[in-house]
Amino acid sequence: MGAPDGMDEELRVLGLVEAQRKAERLFTEVEARGLVAPGAGEREVSDRIRDLANDMFGTTRHWHKRIVRSGPHTLFPYKENPPDRIIGEDDIAFADFGPIFEEYEADFGRTFVFGDDPVKHRLRDDLAEVFTAGRSAFRADPQITGRRLYAEVERLASKAGWVLGGWHAGHLVGEFPHESIDGARTESYVTPDNDTPLRRTDRAGRRCHWILEIHLVDERNGFGGFYEQLLDLA
Repeated sequence: MGAPDGMDEELRVLGLVEAQRKAERLFTEVEARGLVAPGAGEREVSDRIRDLANDMFGTTRHWHKRIVRSGPHTLFPYKENPPDRIIGEDDIAFADFGPIFEEYEADFGRTFVFGDDPVKHRLRDDLAEVFTAGRSAFRADPQITGRRLYAEVERLASKAGWVLGGWHAGHLVGEFPHESIDGARTESYVTPDNDTPLRRTDRAGRRCHWILEIHLVDERNGFGGFYEQLLDLA
């Protein structure tokens, strides 16, 4: 089988971009309805978002586990499964969802702050700034590797006064199920061990598309925040 033609790639790009637009609409509605709120448990909030995605888009599948974390749970990397926790009045929380829209994967994460803690608010605001600066670094270097982009995101986090909370800062995304991602395949991640260019084709000859995820942690105060969306597509 030959490499996909230009029309196939154009359709893939449209599918991924539309999936993200739907995820953005979902999270806009999540915020408007106050679904992430003090007094609710993390699992309850996760179910609320799941049900809203179904109501809005008929979405019943998610390509990775649904994550809602708050307070000290925001320190944990993806692979951990902390017990349910009630969101507090002066808390910080984030949601990380991977809904599937028309067979295309979205991966979208946002952070919510309750109360007036200026450090929590600054961390939440810095998430988008670090993401934007990381994406600018990607766009400025046609040969950028996973290693170099991770190093730049780590530098940006440190400059803002935070540390990164995970072993990688992004990953491949595509049609469901996309090309296998596991810890042994470092070329699928934005990680210090990935010295391959991010702009390349996969084993099927398709252009690789990427999610950039920013997990910032305040180690001294014991909380973190999360922000993710498409890296290489608008």
